[in-house]
Order: sequence, then structure tokens, then C-alpha cells
Amino acid sequence: MNRRIGYIVGLSCLVLLGIAAYLYPIRWDLTEDKRYSLGAATKTLLHELDEPVEVELLLEGDLNSGFRRLRKATVELLDEMSRYGKVQLVPAQESSKDDLQPTVIHEREQNGKTVQTTVYPYAVIHYRGRQTVVPLLKNNRALSGEQNLNKSIESMEYAFAEAIHSISREQIERIAFLEGHGELDEADVYDVSRQLSRYFDVDRGSLTDDVKALQPYKVVIIAAPQQPLSEQDKYILDQYLMHGGRILWALDGVRLSEDMLSESGLTPVIALDLNLTDMLFRYGVRVNPVLVQDLQCLTVPVDVSGEAGQANYQPMPWTFAPLLLTSVSSPVTKDVMQVSSVFASTVDTVGSTATVQKEVLLATSTASRQTHAPAEIDLSNLRVDPQLFRSAYLPVAVRMEGEFPSVFSHRMIPEGLTDDDRADHSVKTRQLVVASGSILQNHWQQGAPLPVGYDRYSGIQFGNRDFVVNAVLDLADDNGLIALREKTIALRLLNDTRAHQSRALIQAVSIITPLLLISMLALTVWIIRRKRYILS
Repeated sequence: MNRRIGYIVGLSCLVLLGIAAYLYPIRWDLTEDKRYSLGAATKTLLHELDEPVEVELLLEGDLNSGFRRLRKATVELLDEMSRYGKVQLVPAQESSKDDLQPTVIHEREQNGKTVQTTVYPYAVIHYRGRQTVVPLLKNNRALSGEQNLNKSIESMEYAFAEAIHSISREQIERIAFLEGHGELDEADVYDVSRQLSRYFDVDRGSLTDDVKALQPYKVVIIAAPQQPLSEQDKYILDQYLMHGGRILWALDGVRLSEDMLSESGLTPVIALDLNLTDMLFRYGVRVNPVLVQDLQCLTVPVDVSGEAGQANYQPMPWTFAPLLLTSVSSPVTKDVMQVSSVFASTVDTVGSTATVQKEVLLATSTASRQTHAPAEIDLSNLRVDPQLFRSAYLPVAVRMEGEFPSVFSHRMIPEGLTDDDRADHSVKTRQLVVASGSILQNHWQQGAPLPVGYDRYSGIQFGNRDFVVNAVLDLADDNGLIALREKTIALRLLNDTRAHQSRALIQAVSIITPLLLISMLALTVWIIRRKRYILS
């Protein structure tokens, strides 16, 4: 009788435990890289949602193993997000694929037949009548298909969190491109502006005598000015920074004439004085009046025939267009391809203070050099002597975060300005200095803008767009979402050849091993019960 009661109690406990587990599921992420855990910033964002976020997953149909893995990871992420906020996966609509570029997969089967499949690796997010598209697939030509899929899964949480953050904001933040000093015009930064308009209201304008004119803007972008800034403009920028503003400086260190170079094949190179040396030095950096050359560079077509009417264009290395390496330790540049530039300079960090942290984001390769202005560029001599390229990792972009001293502390306010809220030290803020305006500049072809970082001769899209967008998002980030890009998932690949050769053995072991374990467990239980009841 007591034994029967014990069975009933045990069975009841199991039923109650099952019901509790169903109603209040508890998960433990035991993976080494915490691939199934959400970041604190994502959880906070999801908790703040007051209406449901509906997600259409367009990645469906007859998928290969790699894309099935990508879809499975997406579904698992959305399921985990639903535990912390109102995130719902809804059926995909065929109309949602309009205006989206599909991915075509070519695969060879074992019989040698090639199969072509079209997939849409996107998710469409809906919130309060608004919608945005999340690309699920990263496509870096320098990586294999498995590596690209792995990078896509790594960055998936950040992609969804940033999209939900952007679409759920009640008020869109504003950023501004500064004008009035010969900066890149609207056509030159058309692609960057278009990409940033997904997240911000993008304005352009010149400074006036209003010291607080920049306060409504989250980030100010200064893109390759060619004329010196006045003391009044410097003061307005300085006080904007002191009160928590963020600045992206894209500054050329030298001046040259590309028109003269294309017409005569020769141009002088002189230092470009923007009247910013004292200001940047006070903040902790210096843009040097040098010209960087790198053996890791773009190529340009050059006529090597030497005969009139018999043009023979061959690709030649253009060392003045270095391909810059990106830092793998920063969330701004993690998984970003090389960044293309032309006529770049270098950035030095100066001074040291505990209140400011500095981080190099872009640098040259291990085979680079720098030429100090004044100098000249002569296209008649494009031969490269590798022995001259002995410098390595010359910094071209530096990120700074902390509390900065004002360049106008212990100085009078410039004439023509009034300020009753002057600050000599900043609150904690950020700024980024890039020693090349070309990183932001896009070109045009047949009346249409090309993507920034796209090389017309090789057809390769470099990482300029991702770098600039990530940099501005990082400068404007108050929620820590950018840190989600640091997530890393170890890639563990199978040896396809060995797996195919040992296919029968692997299948046999996979089937027999669980049966053996169950049989051993059953035998052990039988032996224990037999001994217990025989002894009793």
C-alpha cells in the first residue's frame, strides 16, 4: 500500500513538474560562446516594447544545409527574443519580396548535375505600421561560404536589435554634415547619406554665430574640408563636444590636384592647414601632413603599349590608394572588409590621460611607407621598389572616448560670439578622426551614384559603407547595442571528404550507439530491481 502511494506521489510530482516547465520554461546556455544567450542591451530593448513586433522570415523553400542552418539560427533567435518582449514570427507574404535582391545558389550534386536555387535571405520587421528589412546574409568575397554563414549568425542579434531599435523609436535622432569650408558636397556623400537615413534624419548646413546651433544633433560629420575653419567655428564645435556632442572628423592631411594629375601626370603635394592642429592636439590626436603609400592597394588600368593607336591597358598597382586593414577587436570594424582610400594621411595619438581611451580602427598593411609634404606625384614613374615599403600598421583612423579638455580653456571667447554656458571640460563623449576624406566619398557613373567603397575596375565592394555606418551608429549609441557586434561563434567545420568516405560507418554508429546505451540502462535497472525483490 505504501509503495502504491509512493508511485502515485512520484507520478503526480512528475506531472506537476512537466506543467511548470511548460508554463515557465527555464533555459541554460551551456555553449562555450553563449550563442543562445541575448545581450543585456537586447533584453532591455525588448522589455521596453509596448506593442508587438511582427517578423516575416523570407528565407524559406528548398534550402541547402547552409541556409537551413541560417534559418534555424534565425528562428531560435526570434524565439529567444519572444521570451523578453513582444516579438512574433508571422507567415511571410510574397509581396514582401518586392524590391529585394535575391541570392542565387549554384550547387553541384553527386551525379554532377548543377542545381540553381533562388532564396531571399531577409527578414521584414513590422511595428506600428512601419517596416524595415533585415539582411540575414553577410557576403564577404574574401571568405568561404561557411565562413560567411558563420559571420551572418554572429551578427544576427545586433542586426535585429538595431532594426527594432530604429523602427520603435518615437523620435528619430538627427545628424548633420558640416558645410562652408569646401567639404565634400551632397553628391559626393550621396551613398553614405542614403545609408544613414535609415537610422537618422540627415541634414546639411553651415555654422552661424549661434553657439548652440549644433545641440539638436547627435553626431556632426566633417567630411574633407579644404579651407581653414575660423576661430568662431572651432569654438562652436568645441562647445558642442564639451556638452556631449559627437564628431566624426574625416580630414585630409595634404592638398593636391587630381585634375592636374590626370591632365599632366604630375601634381605637387603640400600640407593642408585647416587651423585644427591645436584643437585636435588638445583632444589627443594629430593628423600628419604626409602621404601614405602601400603595396596592398587598388589597381588602375595603365596603357603599357608605348605605341600610338595600339592601346594595351594592364592593371597596375596604385600605391597611393591603400586598402586599409580593420581592427578585429573593435565592434565598429569587426567583420568589416578592407576599407579603400586614396591619398590618405596618418593619425598620431599624442599625450596620455586616464580620462580618454584611444583605439586605432584603420591602419595600413605591413608593407607601407609615408612621404612628407612638400612632395610631388609623377605618373611617369609608377615602378615600385618593395625595399622602400618598410613601415607597418600606420594608423589612419582613431576612435576616442572619454572626457576631453576644451581647447578654449583659459582663452577668451572669439569675437562675435556670446556664450553663458561655457564649459572647460566635456562630459563623457566620443569622437572619431579619419585621415582621409575619400573613405566617405562615392563616385558616379552614367548619372548614377556608385556605392561608396566600390572599385569600378575590379568590381569589388570594399568595407567603406559598413565602416562609416558602424562608426556613426557607435558615436550615437547610448544603449550599448554596438557591443553586440563583438559576439563570436566558433566555426567548427567537418572534413567533407572524410565524412563522405566514412558515411556508412558514421550512420551505423549514430544508430547503434543510442540503442546500446538504452539497452545497457534497461539491463542495469533490471538487475537492480531483481536483486532488490529477491532479497526482500
